[in-house]
Amino acid sequence: MKKTFLTGFLLLLLSVFALAQDFVLPDLIGFRKITDYPVYVPGNLWDFIDGAADTYLALGFVDLNVAEYRKGKDVIKLEIYRHSDHIMAFGIYASERSSSYNFNNLGSQGYIVDGAINFFKGNYYVKLRTYSKKSKTLQSEESLARIVESLLAGETDMPLLLSRFPDEGKKTNEETFVNESVLGHQFLNNAFKAVYQTGNDNFSVYIIKSGSAEETLKTAKAYLAAGGIEPDQSETRYVFTDGYNGTTFLTWKESLMVIISGLARDQADIAEKYSSEILK
Repeated sequence: MKKTFLTGFLLLLLSVFALAQDFVLPDLIGFRKITDYPVYVPGNLWDFIDGAADTYLALGFVDLNVAEYRKGKDVIKLEIYRHSDHIMAFGIYASERSSSYNFNNLGSQGYIVDGAINFFKGNYYVKLRTYSKKSKTLQSEESLARIVESLLAGETDMPLLLSRFPDEGKKTNEETFVNESVLGHQFLNNAFKAVYQTGNDNFSVYIIKSGSAEETLKTAKAYLAAGGIEPDQSETRYVFTDGYNGTTFLTWKESLMVIISGLARDQADIAEKYSSEILK
């Protein structure tokens, strides 16, 4: 029994060590690299980002490598967060961006704002920060960001499901990923969300892709039951009152589900237009 426990413990240590050794933090010409930070894992992430840790953990956080680059009084801080997959990396990145930022072509998407450079690529979310206002330091920070981007493995496309959102009326760079309790319901998980405006009306569109048509149907029935609706086996389009969110439009086809919130019942034509475009 003791031998089995010891073997399992050693395997755990080796797996954590392997995660931490996948890449080497790069050097930056003219700066002294400091790597005194531990490799943060789910058990100690609170030591580094405290209150924000829960959001990272909910989005598949695996580990974090940190380094500082110093040149005189100037400091550039680099944080490389690894998440369980590309969608989760997008989720944490999207939760911290604003559509007003200056976006660039780093990784799948990135931005620069007030001395901060953030981007995501593959399973990684990368954050750089300097409080220096010197143009040379800011240029060095951007150079470091591009070096890191080139070293990290992974896809540089945005998550594929985002391409299903219609462009008309969509607010640019406001898409997010909600991994759990979508619209406040525990049975709704893993949804991409986009925000739209038509006239003076703002509404949200959610897309959920399940593993199968059966799973989608099960989720739809659970949602309808929560709204006091007895589903018709031949019907896949409903409008009902969600106790948390008011009028809600629900549509599904095979493994895809669309939920639209923020429109009134007499705006069913708008909901139908967007749902049909997504599910075609």
